[in-house]
Amino acid sequence: MLEQFVDRLPIMPVIQPSTIKNQIPFYEVTMKESMQKLHRDLPPTRVWGYNGVFPGPTFHVFRNQPVHVLWKSELPEKHFLPIDTTVHGADHGAPEVRTVVHLHGGVTPETSDGYPEAWFTPGFQRVGKYFTHPVYEYPNGQAATNLWYHDHAMGITRLNIYAGLAGMYIVHDKEELSLPLPKGEYDIPLVIQDRSFQDDGSLYYPSEPKPPVEGVDPSVLPDFFGKTNLVNGMVWPYFEVEPRKYRFRILNGANARFYVLSLSYGLPFIQIGTDQGLLKHPVAVRNLLLAPAERADVVIDFSSSAGEELVMTNDAASPFPQGKLPNPKTTGVVMQFRVKDHLSSPDHSRVPNYLSTYHVMSEQQSNNERNLSLGMRPDQYGREIHLLNNNLWSDPITEKPELGDVEIWSLVNVSNATHPIHLHLVKFQILDRQPFDRDVYEKEGRIETTGPRVKPALNEQGWKDTVRANPKEITRIIMTFTPYAGLFVWHCHILEHEDYEMMRPYEVVVKGP
Repeated sequence: MLEQFVDRLPIMPVIQPSTIKNQIPFYEVTMKESMQKLHRDLPPTRVWGYNGVFPGPTFHVFRNQPVHVLWKSELPEKHFLPIDTTVHGADHGAPEVRTVVHLHGGVTPETSDGYPEAWFTPGFQRVGKYFTHPVYEYPNGQAATNLWYHDHAMGITRLNIYAGLAGMYIVHDKEELSLPLPKGEYDIPLVIQDRSFQDDGSLYYPSEPKPPVEGVDPSVLPDFFGKTNLVNGMVWPYFEVEPRKYRFRILNGANARFYVLSLSYGLPFIQIGTDQGLLKHPVAVRNLLLAPAERADVVIDFSSSAGEELVMTNDAASPFPQGKLPNPKTTGVVMQFRVKDHLSSPDHSRVPNYLSTYHVMSEQQSNNERNLSLGMRPDQYGREIHLLNNNLWSDPITEKPELGDVEIWSLVNVSNATHPIHLHLVKFQILDRQPFDRDVYEKEGRIETTGPRVKPALNEQGWKDTVRANPKEITRIIMTFTPYAGLFVWHCHILEHEDYEMMRPYEVVVKGP
């Protein structure tokens, strides 16, 4: 086993615009293959990174200051991970390596959203049928929050992100900057992912599930769980901190692994924000649950831990919530904090009791409600495929909200697993969760609830873009479909699920006269 806490936590570089055009910052980002040390005792690992680094460089942008990004690819023609050509979009007619970038949580027009079939190849020599132009426009017209960008190519998203194509995108605004929170070197993004390695340092991704699928090789997996945890692209790193408060912007960037994070000695996370921005008030939690793609903005106060070594651990089952608990010596360990004996300067930061103001949505605002099932059925090879409302990606679009409408979506999960459901374009609030009788639903097609509606936890009550829809529960979310009309997608953010049919297009349409 690789030794833990021998490598320092890397901090992703901050990307700078290459030029300013018409007062709009212009960035160029090139996807490249590189060799990167991910652990002291591993040979350099082949990764794909934005500007050649894994994770990619961090964007820092400001509310209502648009930016333009030219995403380019200089990746090889052949993938180094196993491609299942029976998966929609990855068939033999498609180029083996293709990419498209999605700004996860970004409020962007459809042409810059990273639609899965808007892919491109190096030099834009081949493009998908929904590709429009190489320069993406990000208006950044949203409150301060922690977004991330990643690959979204149809049929190989799980492989491209696993290869390294992900990075942080942080939006700032006056409200956030005016708060006395930790800043500068005390404000750190943490991208948590899991990976497995061969002895030669190369990334390992299975070509077959267990047991293997007869007649399909390579075959898509039901989900993937690595044997090590990485933070900011380093296996089980350590981070030296002073005995003071630090702000950590945490992203679960794993393919399928959920994390229930906790700290030694019961030290709490003081959560100040969710996927889409600051909470109204801070919430202290000792266990922080994050599904793939969820983010948590937290402050950790090390002031009473001078001279100590603390470990961030993980206690989430895989698959979640019905699977096996992690090995406490391996996947149950995330990283270490080494607290110095003294401060380099006084800590004047604090977490105010009042963080932000935002409108709390109520179901009375809704124009429309939809019941949408999360389920499974076997494919022609006997593999279980996860589906949204029993529809395949290629089926006709069934969700067509009108621009400006407020809708409630009831996610009826008839499977055994929690699915992190993500909607492009919109942010939403969680109304409640309610248990129901799955047997009645499957036999008769009607919903018979078996308990009361339960409000989300305090640290889930802010704006979200990814929600955990638990098994045998109805999860209700409410959102306004604005500010853009067009074609977008919604999907499960377990990457193996979204690549194999648990993704659907939806269209925001303009109201008629």
